[in-house]
Amino acid sequence: MVVKTFIGTGMALLWSNYGIERIKNEKQEVFLSEQKSKKHTISLVITLIVMLGIVIVAALLIQLIYSTEPVAQREAAIKRTAMLVEVDRVERGTYAPQISGLGEVQAAQDVILSPRVSGRVIEIGENFIPGGFVKKGEVLLKIDPSDYLNAVKVAESVLQQARSDLSIELGRQDVAKREYNLLNKDLTASNKALVLREPQLASARAAVLSAEADLAQARLELVRTTIKADFDGHILSRNVNVGSQVSENTELARILGVHEYWVMVTVPLSKVERIVFPESEGEAGASVTLLNRTSWPEGASRHGEVKRLIGALDDQTRLARVLVSVQDPLARDLSAGSPRLIVGSIVQAQISGAPLKNVVRINRDYLREGDRVWVMERGRLAIRDAQVVFKDKDHAYLSRGLDDGDMLVTSNLATVAEGIELRVEEPRSGGQDVRPPE
Repeated sequence: MVVKTFIGTGMALLWSNYGIERIKNEKQEVFLSEQKSKKHTISLVITLIVMLGIVIVAALLIQLIYSTEPVAQREAAIKRTAMLVEVDRVERGTYAPQISGLGEVQAAQDVILSPRVSGRVIEIGENFIPGGFVKKGEVLLKIDPSDYLNAVKVAESVLQQARSDLSIELGRQDVAKREYNLLNKDLTASNKALVLREPQLASARAAVLSAEADLAQARLELVRTTIKADFDGHILSRNVNVGSQVSENTELARILGVHEYWVMVTVPLSKVERIVFPESEGEAGASVTLLNRTSWPEGASRHGEVKRLIGALDDQTRLARVLVSVQDPLARDLSAGSPRLIVGSIVQAQISGAPLKNVVRINRDYLREGDRVWVMERGRLAIRDAQVVFKDKDHAYLSRGLDDGDMLVTSNLATVAEGIELRVEEPRSGGQDVRPPE
């Protein structure tokens, strides 16, 4: 009984201690939770205070900026200033438009030289080299003439034999005529011709003519062994040398004529009507100025004349082609410093068009959108419609829209409206701008 009581008392004490510990733990957890909640609340409050401070500072700065901004004061009157412009005084007259195009330089005479006889080259002319200049009739090269000299001797002997045979036949014909007269018989025409040996005489004469032709051909071939220049030329290339074996198909050299070059210029088809073409051989065509800004010195140019209009458009550009003639293209007879034309090079051509009468010429930049012009009239802007009859690279030519003495506005305006006030800069002693009188 005592033991049971003792055990029960022990159990009660143990249970009591467990409960106390549990209560302590729960109180501790509640305390920690409350501490975390307090820290979170404090952090949130601090954040809100910082943000509120930033907003207040920004508001104060904005208020400070607006409070220090200058206040516009209304004046009793508004000062209006006319726009400063530049003007050009235009004049009507007769002007020749400049038609621009690009052209390729070509040789008017471009020959591939070939021999007329075959043989071995035994001599080359001193100037017969690439880049050399030769005169008309100058010897370029010689072919071994030995075979052709022998051919001439053979032809001479054949001719001599034919002439001897003709002399013998003439003597036989005289005998035949005497015999015929002694017979005193009437014969038919054919029999009479046989008796008088007329066929034999004709054959002998034909043999003489054939021998003479053979001799002439042999002499001609002998002459052809010496090859000469057919015109004053510039040797572009040479393909043979001493010892070369040549034939009639051999290309000896390429030679260009030096007196004239052609420039094939392409221009828009719409501008061809303003170009003057010669109608006869002796008539002069339109004047042409040739430029090559990439190769020639600044300000250098060459002169040419329009020669022909090619009757077909260029296959690639679909532009009209104009043939321009240039004399002395290599500047051999001109003063020193004149530029030379090189075959194959591209040059700029400015063709003087047929004159336009009673028109006003202005810079193309001064022709405004819609073919309009700006004119200064009594200190105000006037916008006029213009009738353009032609345009070239730099200018526009007007038949209507501008008259003599009009002040064309050449400046670009920020505000464009009919009647706005304008002024031009005219220096005075005080250096102030002056508005034209209204």
